[in-house]
Amino acid sequence: MTEIVIFLEDIDPVVFFGTNNSLLDKIRTFFPKIKILSRGNEIKCLGEESEITLFAEKFNELIDYYRKYNRIEEQDIEKYLTDPDHMRTASSGDFEQVLLFGTSGKPVRARTVNQLLLVNDFRNNDLIIAEGPAGTGKTYTSIALAVRALKEREVKKIILTRPAVEAGERLGFLPGDMKEKLDPYLQPLYDALHDMLPYKKLETWLEDGTIQIAPLAYMRGRTLESAFVILDEAQNATISQLKMFLTRMGVNSKFIITGDATQIDLPKKSESGLNQVIRILGGIEGVSVIKFDERDIVRHKLVRMIVKAYEKEENGNSVNGHRE
Repeated sequence: MTEIVIFLEDIDPVVFFGTNNSLLDKIRTFFPKIKILSRGNEIKCLGEESEITLFAEKFNELIDYYRKYNRIEEQDIEKYLTDPDHMRTASSGDFEQVLLFGTSGKPVRARTVNQLLLVNDFRNNDLIIAEGPAGTGKTYTSIALAVRALKEREVKKIILTRPAVEAGERLGFLPGDMKEKLDPYLQPLYDALHDMLPYKKLETWLEDGTIQIAPLAYMRGRTLESAFVILDEAQNATISQLKMFLTRMGVNSKFIITGDATQIDLPKKSESGLNQVIRILGGIEGVSVIKFDERDIVRHKLVRMIVKAYEKEENGNSVNGHRE
């Protein structure tokens, strides 16, 4: 058995270990064969030499992470210890890049490898397709990029659109104007906008058309110039709708398409256009296709486990020939 002691120099152990050692307990779950004791600014570890060596390496990397970002959370620990790509990106300091400051003054940053890839690819591509499960920050990061572009006058307006599948895209029978009819379907986009723009500024931009809300079916015939356009829930757009949407792109415009190919709500006779778009446009210069996965999930820790459980079930059914 090997024993080592690691000292936390110039680091508050209450912050680093978490309230009631909650963060240290999280670290312990990744090293079940090691006995880890904490006292003040030091931790004592007892275990097999190979396990102790690996623990010391990872623990010191977490200390470096804390010193670089001046913060550490349970989610940071999990990502750092399970995802080598995240570890390398975090070590480079790239996650420190601030997209903008939200209404509460809190900085909005890319928090995962693929969110950062979305931010970086935005610089050199006019069309980005971000596909992956719910909770991975595809839409939130896209909204942050749109708001930043608008504030920096890179575009003149933001246009948010989403297929209203539940209403069959026939919204005339619903009460209210177009915005009121679409609000239930676009609430996640509003939530993100409210995080990033003061209420009065957002209301002003909604009223004067600087930020526009439009159902996908109503985009036909428009040419969108100097605009940042986000199509959310694109898995619920048909092949013809996606083709129509993409051909709306005008001069000096940026388009982002987000969707989850496993969450298609279209009638069975209608085929989703998302997979086709990824397949036929992926090799075109100026188009970036980013595949998000469960490692990018930034919601409650159970969401990642839920996504994995469903993927396991679907893969099993597919293998057994029972998948519908």
